[in-house]
Amino acid sequence: MTDRANDGAAGGMDWTKRGPFEFTAPLEGATYGAAVRLAGGGGARALVEAAEQDPEALPGILYDHSGFLFLPGLDEISDEPQLMVRLSRIFGPEVEDNLKTFTAENKTLFNIHDDVPEIILVTNLPPINSQPMALPDPPYTPDGKFPMRFPHRRGWHTDQSFRRPPPDFSLFYAEKPTTPGQGQTLFCNGALAYETLPDDLKRRIEGLEAVHALPGVGRSEQAVRAGETPKPLLPHQMPQRQPIVRIHPVTGRPALYICEAGQLDWVDGPIHDMEPGLDGDGAKLVYEIMTHMTQDRYTYRHEWAKGDFVIWDNRNMLHAPTWYDAENYIRIMWRTTVMGNPGDEYVGEKRSWVL
Repeated sequence: MTDRANDGAAGGMDWTKRGPFEFTAPLEGATYGAAVRLAGGGGARALVEAAEQDPEALPGILYDHSGFLFLPGLDEISDEPQLMVRLSRIFGPEVEDNLKTFTAENKTLFNIHDDVPEIILVTNLPPINSQPMALPDPPYTPDGKFPMRFPHRRGWHTDQSFRRPPPDFSLFYAEKPTTPGQGQTLFCNGALAYETLPDDLKRRIEGLEAVHALPGVGRSEQAVRAGETPKPLLPHQMPQRQPIVRIHPVTGRPALYICEAGQLDWVDGPIHDMEPGLDGDGAKLVYEIMTHMTQDRYTYRHEWAKGDFVIWDNRNMLHAPTWYDAENYIRIMWRTTVMGNPGDEYVGEKRSWVL
């Protein structure tokens, strides 16, 4: 564990013990989330072993703090990547094996770890050469602040929402973060945002579903605005409807569950059974919801350091990538995906995304 567990990135200085762990909450700059360390100290291997011995401790801390954990200083994972998979299994019955489930279009989006197929690499290295988000235009708010709120800030999504059932958790490890002040990841909390949603908007979205689409198939807002022709889709690529309000299967809390421009279907959606297209009532509703969700009081900006490890609950969290200088800096982040408890609505469903 590095000193990062004791600095401002980890939130307050009051640590509470739970099982073999200590946590402080909320995270600095947020109203939710917890930073966690192993009580008595220790690196990634010791932390993972403690989590396996008390498998309810870390998930319990996460659920109590609205679905987000930050574990700094887990550098040993770089040399022992299986530790990341073992830690992932604490949060659900299945960690995705990407060699078994990735189809051709997935393999154009991510590199898969050479030795551990459960880990995908989010990186600007070949063969994928994933490029960062563009800078917001303008790059700062009128009062000179880092922009977080949609639509000034773009890229807000929840992982793999174009699948049914969608995944439960994403776990992200900073193998090689870019230079400080670039390449941050932004988060917003759909459960907290739902709590303060105006009553009239709650009534309007009750029972509605958004239409989520695979990126890169000509159905994003950007593609439609550019006049692209949507690509023919195979059965496992078809857009999927997801409830705008999901009831969390563990906490019972309702949460807003939606994405914005890049991961919704702006051809036949973005909202099922509402006027489709860029100027339809569905589009207006997406903008209204996203503007509410991404207010400062629901957001958190994570500045990455080597060895940082974060865990978020996709069932109530959105996130967004940010720009970094990909021509001069290498960025390598590792991700695992945990599945298995999407909620009652999905019970018994065949996976839409497996051939």
